[in-house]
Amino acid sequence: MKNYLFLFLSLAFLTSCYSVKVLADYDENVDFKKYKTFAFYKPGIDKSSISDLDKKRILRAISTELKAKGLTKSENPDMLVSIFTKSREKVNVNQNNFGYGFGYGFGWGWNSWMMNGMNTNMSISQYSEGTLFIDFIDREKKELIWQGIGTGALRMQSREKKELRIKEFVKEILAKYPPTTQKK
Repeated sequence: MKNYLFLFLSLAFLTSCYSVKVLADYDENVDFKKYKTFAFYKPGIDKSSISDLDKKRILRAISTELKAKGLTKSENPDMLVSIFTKSREKVNVNQNNFGYGFGYGFGWGWNSWMMNGMNTNMSISQYSEGTLFIDFIDREKKELIWQGIGTGALRMQSREKKELRIKEFVKEILAKYPPTTQKK
């Protein structure tokens, strides 16, 4: 029984570490149907503090997702796309209590029961958490019209796995574009 519980908790922890949490915000007065073309906003992308190789991976993934949504890359775009990234170190401390037996009666209270019949396991893990911001800017007005933010665990991994993780981040973020609940 203990093994199954531990396995379940471990899988839940790993799943939560690898999932991408996504938020999106947008200007509710914008008609997103009018945006048919895009280009990348180099000055914004150059400020991102990741390697040029990762920038290329992100931009390829964005281009693929936007083309799948029917947009076309153009020299004279309706919309500019910029990215920003940040990361931070995270530490998870998980305490798993696997109990058995009974405490020494009611007078001893909860703490005594915890100390007299419990087996406690603690696990500590450290990882980097990365956040990718994808900004869509109206080229003509020079105004931010949509922003998608994805946050998730980053692990040191092979080039192929890194490519897949970046595609996952971008796909999850751009699943929120275009917004489905706009004012009309």
